[in-house]
Amino acid sequence: MSKDTARYNAVTHLGDNALILGHRISEWCGHGPVLEQDIAMTNIALDLIGQARMYLEYAGRLSGEEKSDDDMAYRRDVLDFKNFLVTELPNGDYADTIARQFVFDQWHFLFLSALQQSTDETLSAIAQKSLKEVTYHKRWSAEWVVRLGDGTDESKEKMQRAIDDIWMFTGELFTQTDEEKELVKKGVLPNAEALKSTWDSEVKRILDEATLSLPGDEWMQSGGKTGYHTEHLGFILAEMQFLPRAYPDATW
Repeated sequence: MSKDTARYNAVTHLGDNALILGHRISEWCGHGPVLEQDIAMTNIALDLIGQARMYLEYAGRLSGEEKSDDDMAYRRDVLDFKNFLVTELPNGDYADTIARQFVFDQWHFLFLSALQQSTDETLSAIAQKSLKEVTYHKRWSAEWVVRLGDGTDESKEKMQRAIDDIWMFTGELFTQTDEEKELVKKGVLPNAEALKSTWDSEVKRILDEATLSLPGDEWMQSGGKTGYHTEHLGFILAEMQFLPRAYPDATW
């Protein structure tokens, strides 16, 4: 099978988003603020890792080298990862984690809703399966934004700061490479730029309900899709990839 570069890059990007964010939120396992939310975050992490497996298994087939999903997750270096920068940011405090999940979930729901109509049957099937899970993720993170924003003075201050800090990473959610734009024309991918107005209005609605202010800063970070990452991704991969790299023949 020859490598379908454009489709491979697009699918790998989607898989890397789920893999890295899933790993990040899994770091809360055993450390959640209350037992119920500890379990909720662990389940969200498991959902995302399951989605990552589906995407990365497909990407491995598109690579032309018949790579497995494990090869894709554990045997690529940092510059080969294509996830959004926002997914690799540290957990920080609970408000930071909620802000990161919130901005991603709002995008993820819209993107998967549109991806269901993909002309690529595999992507369409993954989107349909994943959307059920992401609908819950979206509701969960939005409810926590409101709960913290419209809570105590301290929780409101922390939630506002977290939203302000994360905002510079949201612009990347709606940028597409030239390769992706070609896939949009073929009906393989949805037009991410066209989702922004809906995302903006929904985020504003929830922030208004939470009595929080919409950040005014329009300067945005980007680069994740093309291999330019924050310093945090290398540390994630060092932890996540240690065992399969140290013991490549290990089986479970």
